[in-house]
This record gives sequence, C-alpha cells and structure tokens, in this order.
Amino acid sequence: MNTTRENLPHVVILGGGFGGLYAARYLRKAGVRVTMVDRHNHHLFQPLLYQVATATLSPSDIAAPLRAMLGRNHVQVLLAEVTGVDTARKHVLLADGELAYDFLIVATGATHSYFGNEAWSRHSMGLKTVEDALEVRRRVLLAFEQAERESDPERRRALLTFAIIGAGPTGVELAGALAEISRNSLSGDFQNIDPRDARVILIEGMDRVLPTYPENLSGEARRVLEKLGVEVRTGTRVTNIDAAGVDMGAEHLAARTVLWAAGVEASPVARSLGVTLDRAGRVPVTPELTVPGHPDIFVVGDLALVKQEDGSAVPGVAPAAMQEGKHAVLNLRRQLEGQPMQPFHYWDRGTYAVIGRGHAVGVAFRRVKQSGFVAWLAWLFIHITFLIGFRSKLAVLLNWAYSYLTFGRSARIITGPAPRLDARRDATALPPDTQRLTQAPKPPVDLRS
Repeated sequence: MNTTRENLPHVVILGGGFGGLYAARYLRKAGVRVTMVDRHNHHLFQPLLYQVATATLSPSDIAAPLRAMLGRNHVQVLLAEVTGVDTARKHVLLADGELAYDFLIVATGATHSYFGNEAWSRHSMGLKTVEDALEVRRRVLLAFEQAERESDPERRRALLTFAIIGAGPTGVELAGALAEISRNSLSGDFQNIDPRDARVILIEGMDRVLPTYPENLSGEARRVLEKLGVEVRTGTRVTNIDAAGVDMGAEHLAARTVLWAAGVEASPVARSLGVTLDRAGRVPVTPELTVPGHPDIFVVGDLALVKQEDGSAVPGVAPAAMQEGKHAVLNLRRQLEGQPMQPFHYWDRGTYAVIGRGHAVGVAFRRVKQSGFVAWLAWLFIHITFLIGFRSKLAVLLNWAYSYLTFGRSARIITGPAPRLDARRDATALPPDTQRLTQAPKPPVDLRS
C-alpha cells in the first residue's frame, strides 16, 4: 500500500487558508498524494479576526487545527516555512529542506504593506494573524489600564486616542468595534477615567470610506460611524508614524495606539515563480489559474491576480479564494485525465462590511444594495455559513448573541508578558488615590491584594 501511494502524482499545497483548504478537500478522490505546507498548524477564518482583536471572540472560535480538518482526507500536513519555489527542478524550497512536487497549488496569501515605509511597522499594528489580533487586543486594553493611572491630562488623552489608518472593510469594522467598546462595553469599569472619553479616529487617503463600495453605501457607513462617535477623516494622507502618534502633513495626532488597515502585499513566495508581478506583488495567472508557462503550478487566493471578463480583478475575499481553490483542483484533475482545462468564472455572492451592533452595508450578487439591520443579518448568515466546524459556528453564535443583548465583550483578557505599568514612573504621575501605594515603607505593598 505504501509503495502504491508513493507512486501517485504528488500535489503540494502551500498555505492552509481558504484557497489551500478547499483545494485539499476537493483532492480527496483525485487519485493523488497530497501534502500541505504551512507555517501555522491551523486554518484561520480571517474575516472575523477583528472580533478577536476587539475582545468579542477568542482565537479558538475562528481557528481550527489543520491536521484535525484534513486527516480524514489523507492529507499530509507539514509545519514549515516556505522560502521559494524552484520551478525548473519542481521543488518547493523550505527553510530546513526541500520538497518535490508534480503539481503545485500556491495559496500563501498576503501580508501588510506600508508602501515602502517599513519603519512605520514598529509603531503600528496590522491584522493578519492570530498573534496580530492578540497583540492589538493587548494594546487596546492596556491603553485603558494605563490611562486609569495617568494624572497628566495630555498623556491620558494620547493613551485614549486610537488611530486607524485605512477605511476599507477592516478599518471600518475595527473603528466601529472600538467605538462600541469605549462607549458601552467598558462603561463603569474604571474609577479615574470615563472610557467614553476615548477618541477613535479613522483616517483614509481617498475621498470616502469603503471606496470600493457604491457611493451611497459609503455615505451610509460614514453616517453610522460618526453616530457611534468615530471621527472620520477622508482625503487625508499619513506622512509619518512614530511612538508619539501620527503625522498628517503639518498636523500631528498624539495617539499611543495606531492600527494599520491601509494596504496589503502578496506573499514573497511569488517572487520565485519567475513571472512579472503586479504592483501589489500578485501573480497574473492565466484564465485557468496557472502560472504562465507552468501548467503544473496553480495560484489561488490573495496571491493571484485573476482578471474577469470585464477586465476587473477578482476581489481578494474569502469566497473568491474558496472558488479558486476548487477550480484549480478541477483543472488539475482534467490534466491528469488528458482533457483541456477550463477558465475560471467568479460567482460574486456579495460583499459586506459590518459597522457596529446591528448595522452593516453590502452588495449582494453585484446588484442588490443593502444597509442597516437587513445587511447585518445577511453578513451574519454568510459568516456563520463559511465558518469551519459545528463547534465554531455554535461558539460564535452564542458570543454574538451575548454581545448583541448586553454590549459585553467576553474575551477582555490581556495576554502576553505581565505588564509593568509602574515601571520608570514617578509617584506624582499617578492619580492621588494611588500615590500612597508607592510611598509605603518596605516591604512593598502587594497590589494584587
């Protein structure tokens, strides 16, 4: 049996996101040997990552182990870092070795893009991984904790200022969630500050929020954001980000928490495929989703630049990656059977952006514009449908119901190293009621009591 399996065509899938996962599942009865390579051991439902960052959901609600998901499909899962592809020798290059393939499906996705200003990444956070989401949550919650102990009005104001750069769906959803946290979820939790004093500022370089959406929906999104208390600044270019905040030309915004949602660039694995990439680093694939000149290599998901019949690009969203992963397998199987491959056609079921509790905007089937509670229900249904596994669906539904009815955030836990909020601080920088704790004689007072 082992000998027979080793003689099967070897299909290697790079990346366990939506495109890679769906490809692996549809290869189950294709008569091939399948290996998936990813640097993480889990599949992540990225559209809900912002809800982990804003303490509505826990990581386990939107992530699932790849081995548990693909074991029944007889897929070998390797935890490894992909550094490139040797197309001539048909080998995947790993940080600690190589892996031969007969067919390759590349679905390594995208990462943050600072448009050449990489130094900005030291003072701002993007949102692509579970680690990113936990760090964003940590910084947001710590900002309120530090503000509670800060007596200087200017420092406190900076601590309670949250700048979000980029007003696409991720930026809009983050801004709405942070506004609700400060206005509702944290109400009554602090003695020295009022969380409602927090400023959430959404900065967009173009002339409106959600610039890829119809203009009337962009206007509706802005109206709802401002009703929640978000300060929306469109047509504003960021010129610098440092430890003190954000520069927008001559204006400086003092903000200790800066979140980046302005751009993405494709995985660097694309550079090794030997083709000319677009400005975002994506691979311009053939209509059959293969790399030009390499019918044995398919590229799907955020890494692929797929043109539709009208010349527009297929959007980098989860449903598109799922459909591309499935279609890549269809064409792979047709190659094995000696049949011609078929071009890919994207079925656009709709795109939605949620803006706070019970409100969203979206376009269904490219034509039907929706906003308000109806759009929110559609968004909820779509996301629950695409979640992996019954446990995740149930957990997310229960957390959403709790959050909707109570405004509560059940995952308000600060993770990571224990914060030293008192490090290098003078006693006079603390509120009067807490100064006496720092002036006690030795042994020091145990603050945990």
